[in-house]
Amino acid sequence: MIDTRSTEIAEGEERIRLEVGDGLAVLTLCRPDTLNGWSWESSRQLGLLADRIRFDSAVRAVLLRAEGRAFCAGIDTTAPGGAITGGSAAERTRNYYEGIRWVHERFVVLARLPQPVVAAVQGYCLGFGFELALMADVRVAAEDAVFALPEARLGVAVDAGGDLRIAREAGAGWAKYLALTGRRIDAATAERLHLVQLVVPGAELEAASRALAAEIAANAPLAVQGIKRAVDAYADSALPAALDRAAMTAALTLTSDDCREGYGAKADRRPPHFTGG
Repeated sequence: MIDTRSTEIAEGEERIRLEVGDGLAVLTLCRPDTLNGWSWESSRQLGLLADRIRFDSAVRAVLLRAEGRAFCAGIDTTAPGGAITGGSAAERTRNYYEGIRWVHERFVVLARLPQPVVAAVQGYCLGFGFELALMADVRVAAEDAVFALPEARLGVAVDAGGDLRIAREAGAGWAKYLALTGRRIDAATAERLHLVQLVVPGAELEAASRALAAEIAANAPLAVQGIKRAVDAYADSALPAALDRAAMTAALTLTSDDCREGYGAKADRRPPHFTGG
């Protein structure tokens, strides 16, 4: 795992880029060669950059976007520090549990920013990418956007709360349908389920999402931030306990035989054979 104590981002190692101007903070996922695959380092940088935004009075709204043909295609299995070790199965499970809780804390820094966050989503928005997009207050999707939580197909649980947030937005039945099957849905279906608020042609995504963020930024900051806090307090009232349960379930599945089988089967391009162990 990466050094979580560091507060610096080395030149050339950026996973996310921050630009501030005209009342907006723009966070850009900037590893298009990996389809903006997510990693421990991505989580660390997300938390650092969100902290920089938090007390910047010049920032009235945040735009979360991505370079390339995908928003985020999920975990980058080639990223350094991906595996978590331990002297025993129990210790490894405990270490995964604490690692996932740490990721939750980084995501919460973004979700609980006082400034509203608008996400602009194109192409693949899978796994961690989908969960990241769900952290935003409002989501704009290009017509080619594809959403899924494929974790169960790999033998692991949904680990960053995406299924919980889908239950909040679309209802428990849809959360279970998507998370238990791993099926993909298109942008039009995501809009119908209230998982995105606006669908636009791909060529218009950048302009439409920036215009929406700017529209929010033009409103009274105290009112905007108060509205966000009030809605979140209502919508997220049961979330902390559920996220802790999700972290433990993810830790148990990530250290399971089924997890090794799921990822091995994907690499071998064959159907997995899960045993429940």
